[in-house]
Amino acid sequence: MRRIFISACMLLVFGNFANNLFAQTAAAADSAGSAIPKPDKFVTKHSIKIDNKLISYTAIVGTIIIKNEKDEPIASIGYTAYTKDGETDMSKRPVTFSYNGGPGSSSMWLHMGIMGPRRVVVNDPSPNGPAPYKVEDNNYSILDVSDIVMIDPVGTGLSRAVGKAKNTDFWGVDADIKSVSQFIKGYVNDNDRWNSPKYLLGESYGTFRSAGVADFLQDNFGISVNGIVLVSNVLDIRTLSFQPGDDLPFVVNLPTYAATSWYHNKVANKPASLDAFLKEVRAFAFGEYAAALLKGDQLSADDREKILNKLVAYTGLSKDYWDKANLRVIQPQFSQELLRNSGIAVGRLDSRYKGIAQDQLGEYAFYDPQSSDISPAFISAFMNYYTTELKVSKDKTYNTGAYVFPDFKWDWKHARSQGLFGDASTPNTGPDLLNAMSSNPLMKVMVLNGVYDLATPFAGTEYTFDHLGLDKKIKSNITLKYYEAGHMMYVNNTAAAAFKKDVSDFITGALK
Repeated sequence: MRRIFISACMLLVFGNFANNLFAQTAAAADSAGSAIPKPDKFVTKHSIKIDNKLISYTAIVGTIIIKNEKDEPIASIGYTAYTKDGETDMSKRPVTFSYNGGPGSSSMWLHMGIMGPRRVVVNDPSPNGPAPYKVEDNNYSILDVSDIVMIDPVGTGLSRAVGKAKNTDFWGVDADIKSVSQFIKGYVNDNDRWNSPKYLLGESYGTFRSAGVADFLQDNFGISVNGIVLVSNVLDIRTLSFQPGDDLPFVVNLPTYAATSWYHNKVANKPASLDAFLKEVRAFAFGEYAAALLKGDQLSADDREKILNKLVAYTGLSKDYWDKANLRVIQPQFSQELLRNSGIAVGRLDSRYKGIAQDQLGEYAFYDPQSSDISPAFISAFMNYYTTELKVSKDKTYNTGAYVFPDFKWDWKHARSQGLFGDASTPNTGPDLLNAMSSNPLMKVMVLNGVYDLATPFAGTEYTFDHLGLDKKIKSNITLKYYEAGHMMYVNNTAAAAFKKDVSDFITGALK
């Protein structure tokens, strides 16, 4: 049962699960390619105040046709671009390409949550309920410092395969990296942005994508990006997969388990400082705990008892539970067990959120309270904004996820991460980022982590970057930031303000 459950969940391990339940705004079309459409373009003019500065901007919802090596059209990729009016020297005006993850998610979440000039307001982390929802000018947008291009990968948004191609041709690690890179090159060429500073900002699986895109752009198109922002990062899928016999995921997830327990007051003698508490838990996780797990059945009874007592102290789960789990609790078990006595499951994308555990005898949390709560607000607000303020024709079908297609399935093979046994290796785009940073030593990377994110735990990111093998001279090009929020940290107003400042400072700082 455990292996079956993990396999079923891994396809959606990074995105908003509710894409499957909501946003089915139109029936799924057949995934086979179609006649070559003419590129769409819906243009509107707007203005916004960001930090009390009035900015006039142009919004363009459009599509760009990408081609294969035979110059045959293969996909129409949709985007929404926001460009500041009045800029004449594009070499001084950055452009940020942004997308979500999934894989199979549109860019709607970042678009309506933090990047775009309009933002849906949610009650974080309280329940939101049904419409109406509030949409307001987004003072946290980075439009004051950079133009923004929101990209929807094939199968999402307005993006579809065309000609002889099929959507399935693009649903895989390497094919996705290539098609998104082709879109970026096409946008740069069509809009005369070759000499503009360029940034990538992806969330969740979008971070996994960004490492590959930065490398592909540089190696194939001669486009070096100035910086990459990784929001809720995962580059090494091994840190999330809980594969049999692999103890690493248990180590890197433990600090987030502890943060969650601290938040829900399940830690005995709760420390006042979360930062100090997590520093202590990290030391234990990568020290005594990791060493104990590596010993396997050779762990002595006395040492096992010591580890059990510390696991109970740091997580609030019972000693009996940890003992029966053989010191190893996977994420959906933790989410179900922490507040089981109250009939509550905690969120995966954001463990501050709580929801009714419908199967109170169940071993796993099968739904995510955070995603289920905020998805209707995001979807309803975005679809209304798209057709009213951005004036997109209502006959256009915008898919918030590729999950509307019955044949949606992701190909996880990635050539650069393969070891001695080929594609039996767990996919990892860390080598792509290593190559991109080594080839472009001026490129900067910033990683934004939510400490209550059980989907992409922050200690997994720390482990990944400590094992990239970067030359010491460029290790300082990496900055890690932390927020007391979850996977979509920007739904929290305090975190959104910090996100805005951190990303803006990163972009302007990388130009110096």
